[in-house]
Amino acid sequence: MADRQYLNPDVLARISSLEFRARQVVEGFVSGMHRSPYRGYSVEFAQHREYVPGDDLRHLDWRVFGKSDRYYIKQYEEETNLRAHLLLDCSSSMRYPEHDAKRGRMSKFEYAATLAASLAYLLIHQQDAVGLTLFDDEIRAELPTLSNQKHLRDIIERIDAARLERPTKAKNLFQQFATQYRPRTVVVVISDLLADVKEIITGLERLRYGQHEVVVMHILDQDEREFPFMDNTQFEGLEAPELQVLCDPQSLRTAYLEALDEFVSAIRTSCTNHRIDYVGLSTKDPLDVALRGYLAARAHFSKARA
Repeated sequence: MADRQYLNPDVLARISSLEFRARQVVEGFVSGMHRSPYRGYSVEFAQHREYVPGDDLRHLDWRVFGKSDRYYIKQYEEETNLRAHLLLDCSSSMRYPEHDAKRGRMSKFEYAATLAASLAYLLIHQQDAVGLTLFDDEIRAELPTLSNQKHLRDIIERIDAARLERPTKAKNLFQQFATQYRPRTVVVVISDLLADVKEIITGLERLRYGQHEVVVMHILDQDEREFPFMDNTQFEGLEAPELQVLCDPQSLRTAYLEALDEFVSAIRTSCTNHRIDYVGLSTKDPLDVALRGYLAARAHFSKARA
């Protein structure tokens, strides 16, 4: 499919405009879908019902009117609009990879930003409301939950202006988010989650205790997931620049991958136990993988409420 190329992170990395990247991702994604698990006004027709004063005239079925001379509304599944809030990690670890040799490949933040903008684009075009919070060790930017084109542009501008300079401190921030939003808001956490694992788990659980539906988009670079280094390599801490280690990576590979698996498993298990949807992503994954993960979580939530 021709549109598939726009879902490739390497292709998207060469597109400078975040807004254009998001539009290409969503339009390519939607054109390739056969049946969306997402439910909204313009996606899944359910039934007709007779018109009553105050109904949205855009949903009148004029063909039925022509046959019956009566007004009927096209009714869609989950007719009430969704409220979603995107929590986007803008900590310094999201800069990876940042060196010139890595050009032509998305950093974690570029990938996460494209995903966040794509979700905002999709939600607003589904007539749903979406908000945004950028965070590291503090809240760096916050936009309310709204649904209009100007708001979409505001979201993209705030993401574009993010400065990746501070470490992550998630526990207290997630607790703050939990009390701030209305119950039943869908909270989408987009982050590498590279912080103290106990604090991450406690923070995510607190979000869930706040009666929010939580989706975790756990983004790691393909290097972090695969550890492909062969020659002597100097590793530098993005959130702790004083940490620099020159070593033979092959001697560390097994222990590193075991530690990574333990870290990811702890987060995934906690998510499962607390009915949080976990979507593990690599920056080499096409963006439709991430969008389908979100839509699958939405279908799961909708089924659980039914």
